Amino acid sequence: MDVIDRLVGIAPGSALDAIRARRPEARTHAQASYVALFTPPEAGEVSATERFAAAVFVVGLHAEAATAAFYREGLAATGAGPALLAAVERAVAAAVGQGPFGRYPAGPLSVEDSTGSAWQADAALRDALGTRLAAAFAHLHMLVLHPRDAEPAHLQALLDAGWSTTGIVTLSQIVSFLAFQVRVVSGFRTLAATA
Repeated sequence: MDVIDRLVGIAPGSALDAIRARRPEARTHAQASYVALFTPPEAGEVSATERFAAAVFVVGLHAEAATAAFYREGLAATGAGPALLAAVERAVAAAVGQGPFGRYPAGPLSVEDSTGSAWQADAALRDALGTRLAAAFAHLHMLVLHPRDAEPAHLQALLDAGWSTTGIVTLSQIVSFLAFQVRVVSGFRTLAATA
């Protein structure tokens, strides 16, 4: 049973298990991506706490409660204290909203332009999260809800907060993986509900 099976509640031998078994490489690679991003042999420049805090924030922006609970458990298992857990939850509540927002270059896609606020942690939340996580959450919010508005200054804010380029890539990979995982889990839950 891999993480997606656990999040959906797919039992071995079930109809959904049979569907997933048709794409064994997809199943294998999805789990390998989870392991590489959240339980690597060496955390490197992004701690386990930062990885799981980012996941709770990102999945919270996607409003995927069951998946958020899974990553919240993972965050707690890293040794994150109650104050950090509460700060991450406050950040999610403050940042969640409709989206995506952004503007396209002038042209036919401009009809899809929509405006929305970019999120930043207030001073109290920044203190509770710490400089690195506060900057990371602002960047993650941009990637999830303002992907068309990202620009070099946003990356510079991460560098200024102490993130390395390797750490920034890891954060971006976490966002990409979670966008995939949330959609797969949602799709399988829909199939389970209609079966």
